[in-house]
Amino acid sequence: MKTTRIKESEINHRWFLIDAENKTLGRMSTEIAKILMGKNKVTYQPDIDNGDGVIIINAKKVRLTGAKFEDKMYYSHSGYIGNLKETNLNELMAKHPERVILLSVKRMLPKNKLGRKMLTRLKVYANAQHPHDSQKPETIKK
Repeated sequence: MKTTRIKESEINHRWFLIDAENKTLGRMSTEIAKILMGKNKVTYQPDIDNGDGVIIINAKKVRLTGAKFEDKMYYSHSGYIGNLKETNLNELMAKHPERVILLSVKRMLPKNKLGRKMLTRLKVYANAQHPHDSQKPETIKK
């Protein structure tokens, strides 16, 4: 049996719309990562960007389990000595709710050029409005 390889010209990126209201962050992020990588397609190849685009709305209404609002911490370091900044999930949800989903999905993608390219097709919005009607996104209900 011969292995078929998909060509760059044969790739068709579709767009999906996901409403994050009352959805658990981790379970939703894994599904988004699968769509961005193209693992939900028959033509999946790990070395080709075959995934689709995802638009997420209502990011500020995402659900978290346990005591993550107080306990979960996000760290950033500038590279200078003593310049470690930490923010808990509650503060991040108040200021930038879309960044919580973005970071969750980013850490599930490959850590290389291909993963960064996949992440450009993820659009996250805190409210229900989005400017991507021209992509004709298909709504995913799960």
